[in-house]
Amino acid sequence: MSDNISCPVDHIKISANQVRLTALLVLLTAIAYLIVQHWWIGLILTLDFFFRAFGFGAYSPFNLISRRLERLFSLKPRWTDRAPKIFAAQLGFLFADLLVIAGIFELTTVANVLAGTLAFFAFLESALGICVGCHVYTFLKRLFPNRPLFSPHE
Repeated sequence: MSDNISCPVDHIKISANQVRLTALLVLLTAIAYLIVQHWWIGLILTLDFFFRAFGFGAYSPFNLISRRLERLFSLKPRWTDRAPKIFAAQLGFLFADLLVIAGIFELTTVANVLAGTLAFFAFLESALGICVGCHVYTFLKRLFPNRPLFSPHE
């Protein structure tokens, strides 16, 4: 894959600090799953990803917490486009759904791989500002060049 990364764009700006803090909360929750091994922790991730992925970000517990943390630490405003983060949340929703299913059916190895993958991707976003969703989007655009892949929710 070349260095040409393509991300969905909707020209609506959101707080990059809040995105990274939310990713940190996903990271911590995925690690909690790996330690505790209870499917309901995956359900927490599923619900939060659902809110962020399908137009209800204002109700996302992780977004609410990260917004408060951003204010508490008086972080200097930085902005990023919303669309790639929604696309990444949709991917996270899929992974979290699969994590819950694997957890319920006691497919421990599968569940651990899914939780580890979520943790790794969240680490990349929170610590390094790398959006894996953009890399996946670029791959899918090359695989399906004539198909619309993403439509952000208002």
